[in-house]
Amino acid sequence: MSFGQGGPSWGPGGNQTPDWAALAEASAARSRRKKWLLIGGGALATAAVAAIVATAVISTNNNGGSTGSDTNASQLPGPADLPTDSAEPEPSFSTVAPPPPPDPKDYVSDVKKDKAPLTIDSFYPGKKLTMGDRGYTKGATHRTTNCAATTQGALGSILMNNGCDQVIRATYSRAGVAVTVGVAVFETEAQAKKSAQQASGGLASLSGAGVPTFCRGGSICRRTTNWYGRYAYFTIGGFTNGKNVTKADKNVFTVGDDLRNFTFRQIRHRGEVQASAAATASTG
Repeated sequence: MSFGQGGPSWGPGGNQTPDWAALAEASAARSRRKKWLLIGGGALATAAVAAIVATAVISTNNNGGSTGSDTNASQLPGPADLPTDSAEPEPSFSTVAPPPPPDPKDYVSDVKKDKAPLTIDSFYPGKKLTMGDRGYTKGATHRTTNCAATTQGALGSILMNNGCDQVIRATYSRAGVAVTVGVAVFETEAQAKKSAQQASGGLASLSGAGVPTFCRGGSICRRTTNWYGRYAYFTIGGFTNGKNVTKADKNVFTVGDDLRNFTFRQIRHRGEVQASAAATASTG
């Protein structure tokens, strides 16, 4: 006797024998159903987590966009509720303006302030002088308290009448041109200025140390006059062969201008050094 497909079969003697093929097929069907249930459950769980995260982000953004606090903005203290007193001291600023730096000219305008030593080398150091691309050889130098002895014409009496203390001279030469520059020292700027404005005649040229006599015996030479502080300074320049200087002799003008500018710088530097020392002493 036999039954339909998938049922048990009866062997000899009436003993029931299991239908192994049917049982295997049923077990496989159950396994497939279980697998699909697990996949579906996982998908539902993932969707639930995503919904929770989205809800948290929306909730956080509603709190003012801050990710570090859940406090609503309406719960924060207003400006009137914030403490105004602080234990830290507040910075203070002086209302007094600092004094201006010393003016270098002040230190070369009055003998009471101008205390630096007066020497030939303090004005004309070394054996050569370079201005731009032009080099000059230093010749003879001279220093004397007999101011009139360093001049020609009326300049000597003008210097003496205005209280000249001393005159320092130096001669420089280049390519057949020689120039003597001299610094007349006074006690005040007013005296130096008056001497320069009244100047007549001129400085006497200084020869020697390789430079022959020049600008003497009636030869025409170029003269300049100026002052700065308590110093009046003069130049006289010309050709070492005695040739007269004309306006076309630009090389003579160049040498004289270079020595005049160098002398001004030396006097100005003298004031700068003393002003700097005074500023340092006042802040020390």
